[in-house]
Amino acid sequence: MGTKNSEQKKKKAGHRSPRRHTMDKIRFSIGAKLITIISIIVLVSLGSITILVSWLIRDDLKTSAEENNLEVNRRSAREADYTLANMRSNSLLLIQAITALGVESADAKEAVDVFFTENPQAAALVFTTAGQSSPPLINKSFFLTHEIDIPLADSFLETQGEVLKLAAAGEPALLNAAPYFKMNVSLLAMFFPWQKGGVGVLFSPENLDESFGSGLNQSFLINNSGDILVHTDSELTRNNVNVSNQRFIQDVQKNPERNAQTKYTDEKGISYYGAFTKLETSACTVITNIQERKIFEGIEATTRRNIYLTVAVLFISIMFIWFFSKSISIPLKALAAATRKIEGGAFETDLQPRGRDEISILTAGFQRMCTALGIFGRFTNKDIAVRAMRGEIKPGGLPRHATIFFSDIRSFTAKSEDFTKTFGNEASNRIVLWLNDYFTHMVDCVEKTGGVVDKFIGDAVMAHWGTAYTAGSPVKDAFNCVKAALMMRKALYGMNKIRKPGDPGDPPIHIGCGINTGIVTAGQIGSDLRMEYTAIGDPVNLASRAESLNKPLGTDILITEDTWQLVKDFFITEEMPSVTVKGKARPVRLFAVVNFAGITKGPKTLADVRILLDIEAPDISKVDLDKDEKKYKIGGKD
Repeated sequence: MGTKNSEQKKKKAGHRSPRRHTMDKIRFSIGAKLITIISIIVLVSLGSITILVSWLIRDDLKTSAEENNLEVNRRSAREADYTLANMRSNSLLLIQAITALGVESADAKEAVDVFFTENPQAAALVFTTAGQSSPPLINKSFFLTHEIDIPLADSFLETQGEVLKLAAAGEPALLNAAPYFKMNVSLLAMFFPWQKGGVGVLFSPENLDESFGSGLNQSFLINNSGDILVHTDSELTRNNVNVSNQRFIQDVQKNPERNAQTKYTDEKGISYYGAFTKLETSACTVITNIQERKIFEGIEATTRRNIYLTVAVLFISIMFIWFFSKSISIPLKALAAATRKIEGGAFETDLQPRGRDEISILTAGFQRMCTALGIFGRFTNKDIAVRAMRGEIKPGGLPRHATIFFSDIRSFTAKSEDFTKTFGNEASNRIVLWLNDYFTHMVDCVEKTGGVVDKFIGDAVMAHWGTAYTAGSPVKDAFNCVKAALMMRKALYGMNKIRKPGDPGDPPIHIGCGINTGIVTAGQIGSDLRMEYTAIGDPVNLASRAESLNKPLGTDILITEDTWQLVKDFFITEEMPSVTVKGKARPVRLFAVVNFAGITKGPKTLADVRILLDIEAPDISKVDLDKDEKKYKIGGKD
């Protein structure tokens, strides 16, 4: 027999030896592991910082660029508006002078010369009076300077006769005249009405050609037809390019706002930030844009430099860790071996710390805490934890025919505020002491009747009977639950009687209790590190909702019909109005618990309970339960 056992042990030992060998084998040295860890830390930290800083700076740059682009657009729009308005007002002054002096008079001719001298950018001017066009006024100096034949001005103005008539009728226009004269600078033809007819002015806004191309921001002027009127790229104006088919321009023309900014992508896939300002009086729009890529060129260069710095820091860190790891490899090996045992479930490890450094302290502390943290750290209920440790409660959930209990302190928020007003900074400690005294009595009632305190939710208590263990049947479990509630009522009544009236540090406590019975799922719920034994399911929710109905119904203990059917012979109860609960097809019958059946002392009716506990009888017809969530609807008794 002994020989046989010895052979079996050898076989088992032989079977386990390869695994032990595998576990003891060092695949990566301490230095390699530390280098890997430090490399990850350096890469993640510096990489994260680089990404975060780049992202923040990009966000700041984006915001700054958008604001700057919008401001450049507004400035360009003001300058364009000033240029057009100035030319318009000067032209009107000249026309008024001519009509007052007489078109053919010497003074009128002198006024024309003065106008073109003061406005050298003006090339020609024509106006109509009473439907009759005046002779074109030509600035010969302008055409000679730009080497343009003067007759071209007459022919151009003649071709715009219809536009001039529309302007006289109240439809102003701004046209690109550069293609007609084949000019390399912008040349505009502005038509607008005046009191006796229409006016057409041919002029070159050279100041806009210079100012519209400031830095990275590019501004240009278009009319309502989408023709480019002024642009830093003279090829666009000379070739009379129309941009009305571009999506961004269409969006701008449809946009009801006068001034705005948006991001868009052109037909080449290049992203821009585009701002626009509509000049309503001149029938044109100033657009300013900047390429998104140009905004972030600087931050991209900085990011590259940060990457080079990260590589350098990583190299230095690797060299340092490689040499430093040699001094800690031996104690770490011992800790690693003990860790493998603990990971395999051997919590009672014989781990002897060596020295007095941080690793030794960690080893000693790890050994002391591993067992306690492995079991008790997952539970809040000591009794449940002990039963789980004994194997009486297995992992997973099981169906249980249980009775669920909820209680809540009435007007707890107001009481808390009174504590704060009275005790200031000491209020928190006072509230906890006050609640702990209350919970001590309530938990005692639960445990004496065989219940399990599930959790404390602020000032609320959740408990259940028939889950972790049972009294033998659902009837007994339900009876014990209702008994516990009556014990709580008695305990609170006694506590309140001995309280000093008006004591702000020990105010009286009144609670509402909700009880429901049904099939729940009970078990350990949580994670591997933190678990609790609890019950879940619709009966739990209904018990909680029943508890919340005590205040509007003027009761302190409410049980549902499912519980009442089990305990109706043991307690005096009074049926309350049925309640339609959200998610339930039929109204739920509720019963107020008065006292034990056959009792000779204490309340016999709900009215007696209300007098005893100083509860005001409500007017049920005026109760509006949970108006916001609409969970309940008060109905009549069946």
